[in-house]
Amino acid sequence: MNKKEISEIKRLFTPDRCPLTRICGCYVDAEKNKKSLMKEAFLSISEEEMFKYFDIFKKTLSGTVGKNLLDMEFPLAQEAGGGTQEYLMKLRASELKDDALLDEFYDKVIETFVYPENYYIILVHGAYDIPKKGTDNLEQFDASEYVYDFMLCAICPVRLTKPGLCYNEETNAIEERIRDWFVEPPITGFLFPAFTDRNTDIHSILYYSKNPDELNPDFAHLLLGCELPMTASSQKETFNALVADTLLTDCTFETVKTINETLNTLLEERKDDPEPIMLEKDDVKRLLYDNGASDEVLEHFDEQYEQTAGDLHAPLLVTNVVSTRKFEIKTPDIVIQVRPDRADLIETRIINGRPYFLIPADDSVEVNGIPVRPQGVSDTEAEGNESNTDL
Repeated sequence: MNKKEISEIKRLFTPDRCPLTRICGCYVDAEKNKKSLMKEAFLSISEEEMFKYFDIFKKTLSGTVGKNLLDMEFPLAQEAGGGTQEYLMKLRASELKDDALLDEFYDKVIETFVYPENYYIILVHGAYDIPKKGTDNLEQFDASEYVYDFMLCAICPVRLTKPGLCYNEETNAIEERIRDWFVEPPITGFLFPAFTDRNTDIHSILYYSKNPDELNPDFAHLLLGCELPMTASSQKETFNALVADTLLTDCTFETVKTINETLNTLLEERKDDPEPIMLEKDDVKRLLYDNGASDEVLEHFDEQYEQTAGDLHAPLLVTNVVSTRKFEIKTPDIVIQVRPDRADLIETRIINGRPYFLIPADDSVEVNGIPVRPQGVSDTEAEGNESNTDL
């Protein structure tokens, strides 16, 4: 699923467009006991509750594609009889009205989801009449041909509110607040089937994780039968190792800077593209070649790729391997950070035989929040700099 398809499903979570037919829930305590069960028609709950659930469902479809939101395909073995796909298809077809299937689902979650505290499993069923899109890309709600029949699952931590004081209107007094169990935003969940090319894709599932570095692989594998791709941080580490191990002595500051600039330029040029930008093996090789890697260095690239990234189950995502917010230089004692588009401000020099990174200090400079003047700059020079800045 791409960004536009995910956004289309998120826009359904409003009272006037709501496609949800039924909602079920199971509250589980820290000892993995089912404490409370809930099931009812979604439109029968109060409007106040409805909006709170909408917020949870939107959160389950939020974040960055390829980082928090992961497309996973069912292995062929799981699409055969008795596989996880068959079970999810049965659960969807029941429209969450089969108590035995629901209990089995809760049991599977409790068995596979590792979490030390209380949590709330929410499962909803929906049926979306997919409107056609005209040549002007506008939705034609009276021209629907297909129905997207889906389930959305969200797993939310349930924690005691913090102790404190509150104002009691009835007694007109400040009193100790009553602590209660609060359902927090989801930490994981999934959408089945995926909504690919604006239609039902029973071969895929969209998986959500609030923390992109904690994907609960056992939960995804044992409950859903899918293999998770490498985490965002692992993809970045793999890419960095691939660049360093391939270039070796050619891995200079200027080379890394130009690679970073190339990737950020690519992201900027394709910022309106709903599909994530992938880096296959040949793309990485071309990236290194275009940024100065010699033919001699690249002779061993294929071998290096297999050693460093051979266990990848999917291409690297550009958004996972390059930072769009900062360009960072780190030594054991010093860290320099600038915006990626201002990396040109950093210079490298050899002074008295030692390599240095230099940054300009002719603009306003602060040290621990205190405005300072670089040592050796006279009042006249400082005023001249200010004048030049104003021109």
